[in-house]
Amino acid sequence: MNQTKYIFVTGGVTSSLGKGIIAASLAKLLQARGYRTTIQKFDPYINVDPGTLNPYEHGECYVTDDGAETDLDLGHYERFLNVPTSQANNVTTGRVYLSVIEKERRGEFLGKTVQVVPHITNEIKERMQHLGNSGDYDIVITEIGGTVGDIESLPYIESVRQLVWDLGENNSLVIHLTLVPYLAAAGELKTKPTQHSVKTLMESGIKADILVCRTEHELSSDLRHKLALFCNVTRESVIQSIDASTIYDVPNLMLEEGLDKISLKKLDLPEKNTPDLKQWNQFLFRLKNPKHTVNIGLVGKYVELQDSYKSILEAFIHAGSANETKVNVISVHSEYIDKENAAEKLSGLDGILVAPGFGERGIEGKIETVRFARENNIPFFGICLGMQMAVIEFSRNVLGWKEANSTEMNEHTAYPVINIMEEQKTITDKGGTMRLGAWKCTLTDGSLASKIYNGQTDILERHRHRYEFNGAYLKELQNAGLSTTGVNPDTGLVEIIEINSHPFFIGVQYHPEYKSTVANPHPLFVSFVKAAVAKKSK
Repeated sequence: MNQTKYIFVTGGVTSSLGKGIIAASLAKLLQARGYRTTIQKFDPYINVDPGTLNPYEHGECYVTDDGAETDLDLGHYERFLNVPTSQANNVTTGRVYLSVIEKERRGEFLGKTVQVVPHITNEIKERMQHLGNSGDYDIVITEIGGTVGDIESLPYIESVRQLVWDLGENNSLVIHLTLVPYLAAAGELKTKPTQHSVKTLMESGIKADILVCRTEHELSSDLRHKLALFCNVTRESVIQSIDASTIYDVPNLMLEEGLDKISLKKLDLPEKNTPDLKQWNQFLFRLKNPKHTVNIGLVGKYVELQDSYKSILEAFIHAGSANETKVNVISVHSEYIDKENAAEKLSGLDGILVAPGFGERGIEGKIETVRFARENNIPFFGICLGMQMAVIEFSRNVLGWKEANSTEMNEHTAYPVINIMEEQKTITDKGGTMRLGAWKCTLTDGSLASKIYNGQTDILERHRHRYEFNGAYLKELQNAGLSTTGVNPDTGLVEIIEINSHPFFIGVQYHPEYKSTVANPHPLFVSFVKAAVAKKSK
């Protein structure tokens, strides 16, 4: 059997340089050459997973089919590769230490003193090779979170050093992503931060094989030569990563720079064939040459940080390309919407999406937003909490149950149309205990949802919630015109609501944005953008 090859991606100088995008782009190119490739992310924080993190801290929490709450970079991996990730693709320091401590408690270390080296590093190395040992992949790319020199990253860097040695020559390589800043006052690019970063990496015993340099300006031949000389890499191993208009340009930019070729050469692997990026480039062409433009309001309570709704924003890019439409997403903070200003803040929008979230802040603004969209026939799409708000709004303003609410916001509401799920009532631990991962949903024949999903009867979608539609009010809501057109076949949980008398009004309990990729834009987003285009053309 051929040995799995490993690529490690480290970062220096500053965070947020885009290690995830570089890793995903390289994986895309290797996949397009015919190599079975996967990517994993190792995060240096002590949280066991990002599920308990505030979106302002770490951006959105991405959920996989198997119910893992993971880093948002896994979303990029799936969107680029069109292959599902799993629990195994995201590891945190918290998970590593928890596992080692549990082994110690079980006596598995036979009374040895448990230390960072070798016990923590062995655990990390085991997890780094887990996907490779499955036999499913030719190449495993591992992104190390944070930057070289961070105190939190040291055990990971040491594990990489050991693993590179364990694997032997031509079986692994290290890509170091760094910044070459432009100093306007001097009018030149500066290499010193990169030199320091590479030096820090070498002090940890790791030699970078390839340098990927983030830059705002083209790197001259002289500058590349200087970087190669001072950073101890070959001239062809200095790769420029210039700022791009969209992250989806990066695979083509990396192809031009030869990142995939030099990686295969260093791993002693044949180039096989030229990367087949035909479908990718068709997507890009439509994205850059739109025939229509729409303004869609994203109404949420974490809108100050773009990464809080990363998957939703990317799903709009995929759906926009599919519709040959430029989607301008207008962020609207739900905390600042009320009955008096709703028209002022929301008119001029061609569609409104009410976003997911937790807690009572900004809730009344979301309910007002739903009312405005419903009464003014604006295409409406509610996701998770957004769907729940649509149920509450309908209960209050159509059925006249003014006290209707979710027990998340008001435990003693007279009309708990949204209630905590039965199995959640006894749960005290917050981490990884929600309804998570892919669950079945059966669609009603002839419904809007059924049409959107091309007549499919059963679909699988990813969830992340504790509260649900309260079945006790089902009949009254249905009789008043709120159709429940998607239901979990095993639990009876209502997954989809619609209003048939409205041009486009749909709410879903699950998170469709997690399954939207470049190759397969999510049908709900595609249909929603199409409805917005239709509204605008009227």
